[in-house]
Amino acid sequence: MSKVVYPSALALAFAAILGGCSEKASFEPSQQSGSDPSLPKAQNFLVPPMQVPDGVGWKQGQMPTVAAGLKIEQIASGLVHPRQLYVLPNGDVLAVESNGPGTEPVTTPKQLIAGMVKNRSGKGAKGGNQITLLRKNDTTGEWEKHLFIEHLNSPFGVQLIGSWLYVANTDGIVKFPYTAGETQITVPGMPFADLPGTINHHWTKSLLASPDGSKLYVGVGSNSNVTENGLDVEYRRADILEVEVDSGASRIYASGIRNPTGLGWDPQTGKLWAIANERDEVGADLVPDYLTSVQEGGFYGWPYSYYGQHVDTRVMPQRPDLVAKAIRPDYSIGSHVAPLGLLISDSNALPANYQGGAFISEHGSWDRSPLSGYQVVFVAFKGGKPVDLPEPIVTGFYSKDESQLYGAPVGLAQDNDGALLIADDVGNAIWRITKI
Repeated sequence: MSKVVYPSALALAFAAILGGCSEKASFEPSQQSGSDPSLPKAQNFLVPPMQVPDGVGWKQGQMPTVAAGLKIEQIASGLVHPRQLYVLPNGDVLAVESNGPGTEPVTTPKQLIAGMVKNRSGKGAKGGNQITLLRKNDTTGEWEKHLFIEHLNSPFGVQLIGSWLYVANTDGIVKFPYTAGETQITVPGMPFADLPGTINHHWTKSLLASPDGSKLYVGVGSNSNVTENGLDVEYRRADILEVEVDSGASRIYASGIRNPTGLGWDPQTGKLWAIANERDEVGADLVPDYLTSVQEGGFYGWPYSYYGQHVDTRVMPQRPDLVAKAIRPDYSIGSHVAPLGLLISDSNALPANYQGGAFISEHGSWDRSPLSGYQVVFVAFKGGKPVDLPEPIVTGFYSKDESQLYGAPVGLAQDNDGALLIADDVGNAIWRITKI
């Protein structure tokens, strides 16, 4: 009988997949949520344990599960990897269909393995590089789809200021003239501001306008887990940039935030808040992703430390001067939950217990067993600060045995009727949540 010889990377991949079941998390998500999460000792792995369910999508009539007092409906399906949502003043909803550009080179077996494992989930599917407009037909109650903008470059954030629609492609912000009520824009986008766009380990560029419309804030993720691609490629990355709308000039507003995937204003205090995806490969219980207020000029630790002064020994050279001034995030939402959507809502059409707080979509883990995330949670605010534990309000995105993935929540928005909207990039759908 001939001997079958697997390529080394493939053999490692099988070992990694199987190993994902042996390195279990020691903490429950609730133990690593809130203002004072438990932080165990860091571990080191040649290949981190991985566990990802197989992406299968939703069956006919199947949908996520919602908390008591809520109801859910699907308002759009058949989209091409919808990632973000934005509600226009007239009630139209923009769904940004996108995924990474695939420009990050694979230089190590570990990268190859991680990519293979993650792609099983359906999260790596090709994006549409377009924006679809959804409009509710008041006669039929159905939501109609219109192809709004084409030929984008891995878009993510979108904001309307006056008569200009700003779209954050992975390599820069472009702007389009917008007329209320139109269902298609055919003119090319005008270049407005460059953004870091090489390698693109983290490709998403979240976008938020200031309340007065004079500035845009951009969340730019790091180009590595912890600088394994070198510090030169981290220029203006792991930052929140502030861009002047009049000129397109920009500066670093806050730094050391590994991947700020969602931004929002607290209407009560006027503070800027961000969600962030923290670093990987130091254990199933490290490092918790977080929600934090963002201080102008503040440094939040990446890559040299996490949660304040917890030093990451993998990073060379060390920077004790920066570690000493690293700001501890306000609120942990659990390890490896992968927050990708943030909506701070002072009032909405949901029950009273979901007013005055933050909705966060958790895209879900790839290097934790059991799975974490894959849900939408609500975090209550009191006195301008998040309190208590995250409350799951939309769940059921994967099978009970954790083998199949039906969907994964990403962008969040609130429509003009106060309902919560959720983009689902594995189920290729948009969900709408209201009270019963």
